[in-house]
Order: sequence, then structure tokens, then C-alpha cells
Amino acid sequence: MYVSPKNKVIKYKMKHFDIGSIIVIVITFVLFTTALFFTGFTHDLLLEAGVFLVSVKLIIMAYKTSVVSKGIYRELEEMKNLLKSIKEK
Repeated sequence: MYVSPKNKVIKYKMKHFDIGSIIVIVITFVLFTTALFFTGFTHDLLLEAGVFLVSVKLIIMAYKTSVVSKGIYRELEEMKNLLKSIKEK
């Protein structure tokens, strides 16, 4: 089965997002667009935009933490294998 490079990139990025993050993104976006229609372009819109941006920032931080922790885990596995090979000698 052929998998295009674009699909590989999407699968790579989506494996860092859990179902909770995706639900938060969707709910936050729905509430933001709902507030936009009900309040219009008033001062409250700035408050809603701030809440939306804070949610996005928290999700981006969780994504970066996931990427970094997987890298650290990979390096620890390499060290473990290296120590195991030294011990066997």
C-alpha cells in the first residue's frame, strides 16, 4: 500500500496529540466561534480571543513536551543498549 509523504507527516504530527488535546481544540474553537456570533465584534471578543490563544499555547506546549520526551526516551534507550554491550564484554 502506497503512503504519500504528506500522509506520513500528518501521522507523525498526530501521534503527539492525544484525544484529550483534540477534544479541547475542537471545543475551544466551537465556543470561540459561537461567542463571535453572539457578542459580535465588541470588547468581549478580545477576552474570548485571549482565552482561545491561551488554550492554543497550552496545547503547543504539550506538543513540544511530547516531542522532547520521546527524544530523551530514545537517547536513554541508546545509552541502555550501550551499557548492556559494555557489560557483556
